Amino acid sequence: MPFILASLLPFALVASTIGKPTTPPPVEEKVAEEPKEFILVCNGCNANEKTTMKFFQDRGIKDKNALATIMGNIKQESGFHANICEGGARIPYHHCGRGYGLIQWTSAGRYYGLGKFANNYGGSPSSMNTQLRYLVNENQWKRIEPAMKTGGKSIDYYMNTTYSWIGWGHHGARTHYAYDYAKKFVLIEK
Repeated sequence: MPFILASLLPFALVASTIGKPTTPPPVEEKVAEEPKEFILVCNGCNANEKTTMKFFQDRGIKDKNALATIMGNIKQESGFHANICEGGARIPYHHCGRGYGLIQWTSAGRYYGLGKFANNYGGSPSSMNTQLRYLVNENQWKRIEPAMKTGGKSIDYYMNTTYSWIGWGHHGARTHYAYDYAKKFVLIEK
């Protein structure tokens, strides 16, 4: 008899739950993953170079070669010194007269435009942040910015594009600098 009771026990347990509400098994919620964002960082760059690189990435320029070209041009023009006058003197904007700043604004319209911009919108014309803001508000930059936001081009392509922005009279080592920057850039998760 004990064997019969023991063998009926599973049926008794099932019968005792008939008609009682059951709790469904927990449903695993799938959490949608946020899309990963990546940025380029520059190994071995100084604070001014990093500030400049972040500024342009924040404006939507994500291509390594485009960023390297911008950086190479600025290095050739000013070495990333905002308070540099043509010839190398480190002086305030009002003591220079022409060929000043990150991209050596040389023509009278561009040079005085920097001073007017700083006066109208705040900041010193000798500061990096003011100069970066002025740079992207100039018509010369606005004409090339769409091309700089187009990815997948070569440094030579972007270098040809930047001529109308900078209007260099002396090519110098700007392309060499651009290739050097491209080697320093590392893509990391933001």
